[in-house]
Formats: sequence, structure tokens, C-alpha cells
Amino acid sequence: MKPHPRAEEQDDLLRPRLTDMIDMRHELAKLAALINWEFFEREWAGFFPSTTGRPATSPRLVAGLLYLRHAYGLSDEAVVARWVENPYHQHFCGEVFFSTVHRSTPSR
Repeated sequence: MKPHPRAEEQDDLLRPRLTDMIDMRHELAKLAALINWEFFEREWAGFFPSTTGRPATSPRLVAGLLYLRHAYGLSDEAVVARWVENPYHQHFCGEVFFSTVHRSTPSR
């Protein structure tokens, strides 16, 4: 199953948008605005299929995590751990609202 296109997220009274939480002058916010994310969505769409019936992983999320891993010299586990606690990393990877659980982490 290929990734579903992300629908425009509605405002949520109980969850502020990441853009309201972060400084949009931060280097990752500026870089996120410069990158042509549609290219990754189009070119990488078939590389991360789901075999469990749930939607596939977003190519933007994968590209963003790969960049963050390289830029900060992190392991796979460390980049996911940092993503969970860093709103700048989440915004860079295309999230709209702050999340304390990574979307690819299985629920317990």
C-alpha cells in the first residue's frame, strides 16, 4: 500500500500547531521551506510500502529523518528519539501538530 496524501489538518483546540510553537527563523524551519518535498513524495512513493494494511510511511518523513540523521551524526534509534522530543525536527519532517509518539512506533 502506498502512502496516502496528507489531508489538510484541521485546527485542534487542545493541540497547538507546530508553526505556533516554534521560531520560523530557525535553520530547520527555513530549510524545510526551501526543499521541494513534492519531489520526494513523487519519486520515493513506491520505496516504503506497507505490508501490514496500514498506510505506508511518508516519503517526506523518511527523507527528513535521513537528513537529520546525517546532519547531526545520529544513529537510527537516536534520530527517532530526538524526533519525539524536538518540535523543530517534527516540523522539518512534515508534522502539523506536536506528537510525543513517532508514527512508525508500534503502539503498546
